[in-house]
Amino acid sequence: MSIPWQRYADDHARTVDTMTVALLFACFLFGSEINFPRMSRTTSVAPTVALAAVACGALFWQRTRPRTVVAVTTVCTAVATARGMLLTPLLMAPLMLALYRLAVCTDRRTTRIAFLVALALLITTAYVADPVAHPWPLRTLGPAAWLLLPVATGNAVRFRGAYVEAVQARAEYAERGREEEARHRVAEERMRIARELHDVVAHHLALANAQAGTAAHLSRTHPEQVHRILTDLSGTTAAALREMKATVGLLRQTDDPDTPLAPSPGLGQLAELTSSFESAGLAVQVDTEGTPRPLSPGVDLTAYRIVQEALTNVAKHAAAEAARVRLRYAVDHVTITVTDDGTATAAAEPGQGFGLIGMRERARSMGGALQAGHRVEGGFEVTTRLPLYPIAPEPEERNP
Repeated sequence: MSIPWQRYADDHARTVDTMTVALLFACFLFGSEINFPRMSRTTSVAPTVALAAVACGALFWQRTRPRTVVAVTTVCTAVATARGMLLTPLLMAPLMLALYRLAVCTDRRTTRIAFLVALALLITTAYVADPVAHPWPLRTLGPAAWLLLPVATGNAVRFRGAYVEAVQARAEYAERGREEEARHRVAEERMRIARELHDVVAHHLALANAQAGTAAHLSRTHPEQVHRILTDLSGTTAAALREMKATVGLLRQTDDPDTPLAPSPGLGQLAELTSSFESAGLAVQVDTEGTPRPLSPGVDLTAYRIVQEALTNVAKHAAAEAARVRLRYAVDHVTITVTDDGTATAAAEPGQGFGLIGMRERARSMGGALQAGHRVEGGFEVTTRLPLYPIAPEPEERNP
């Protein structure tokens, strides 16, 4: 989080640099006058002003050419030392700012090399060319301590900036991950609703088509049965509308008017499902083995839809007069088998619609498995094994 003066410095970099240069120019001139009593040195002012102007003027390029600025300020400070000036923080202020900027803008290795070279040049100049012969601590320990301060501060600022950038990058990555997860969940929900609509529409339209065909066939020979078939047809279309309304109702917005939705169908409605096929000319027998056990809502709906799709395929594609649904309950799973006595089924051939694909996806989404194929004795068989409660999906079983 930026504070006001930091934001001002970022927005008015040139103004801040100009004010800094002017302040450091005054510091350089003032520092050049500090010395020990009774120590003589050159009193000419013009070279000192020139050194101050060059050292501080170079700071205008500290943001774009930090290495060059460090070199220029180091040379100017060394020349000032050779003229007998004492190495005080005021005199080294331009060099200290240049080292700070270098530490912020570059890596640690570059900053360390620049610091050591500048320190070596200043100490060497102080020992070799200093005409005043200042005490050795002021020529060694003082410059080392004062030049180390901006280097350490600049490194700390750079590390903090890198840390903030890393935190922001992680936050952006987490945000993208959440968005990806949300899109994935939306896609899964769309697939689930599409599969639900396919099962509802395919079943009821196929059944309605079969009932209408049967009514047309019996209209002349058995007119007394036509009324019953047409009544069943009306019930089929009404059931289709109710289920479609319940499914599409999942897409309503939260501020839509509340309307009661019918509960999801399950094996408890299996009798109603099988009786609806009788008017279409398909007799369905339901057998139950073992003790019926309660299923979770998701598994119950999946089992119902698989039976519905399998019987719909029989009515649409198989030349069958009867079908059999067998429910076999075990301790932790239920096995559902749907067989028919037909002679052909288009759903059994690969590439003929999405009925078998949808049933397999439903079974795998609950952690179950589904097999389908022709029977040796004739007809077609669909077998699915579902856990009583959803578990992680098992590998899909394939028929050779």
